[in-house]
Amino acid sequence: MELARHWRLRNARYRLEGSQHRQHGQIVFPPREGHDWQPFPLSGKGTVLTYSEIHQAPLGHEGEVPYLVAMIELAEGPRVTAQLTDCDAADVQIGMAVEMVTRLLADTGVDGLLLYGYKFRPVL
Repeated sequence: MELARHWRLRNARYRLEGSQHRQHGQIVFPPREGHDWQPFPLSGKGTVLTYSEIHQAPLGHEGEVPYLVAMIELAEGPRVTAQLTDCDAADVQIGMAVEMVTRLLADTGVDGLLLYGYKFRPVL
């Protein structure tokens, strides 16, 4: 990922910031730009709608398998797909309460950029 793009997306990735429509109040994630939208901080609380255990990772992530990915409905309404962390597959349940955490996503190596972003873990 290029450094400039990563920097532009930092609020959505580190603080889980979405957008709210100024007139209708609709909340969306990922955030949208434009005059009709304003930044909206999301709580990071949500519920697992469905999940899957990944055994064949995309290029560059082969050493991370197996890992869990879930569709999460955020408390404010938007849905997000994210990796589950700090739990075993046997412990995950549909309807389980989760919260956002910031974790390392990638190390770009040569340029020294560490990419962090959101994942979700069970609420204890």
